Amino acid sequence: MLLIYNDEAATANASRERTEQILAAYGAYTEALKTSGAWLAGDRLRPTQAGASVRMADGKTNVLDGPYADTKEQLAGFYMIEAMDFDTAKKWAGRCPAASTGTVEVRPIWEMTDYLSEK
Repeated sequence: MLLIYNDEAATANASRERTEQILAAYGAYTEALKTSGAWLAGDRLRPTQAGASVRMADGKTNVLDGPYADTKEQLAGFYMIEAMDFDTAKKWAGRCPAASTGTVEVRPIWEMTDYLSEK
């Protein structure tokens, strides 16, 4: 999983021209993933203000609307890819447009069959 972190404020304040450049870069990157056969899924996320954080404490559900943490970068989207190995996944992350303006976190999926076989 490639988790994309960007500065929401910078994205929201980008000029129309810059936004079009960014969208074109993501379009080309997505097409490259699809052409290679690595692409499984991916999407952009709405800003943190549109979300909520849900936690259980003492049997009660606590809901906090909007952003939970005040951080420089926020989770903005994801790509789920199929890679031969972790190094290949990191190479794809380095090609993601967000790698030049934010952070792309690479996280292997922990399939439950893997977990159960470890027990």
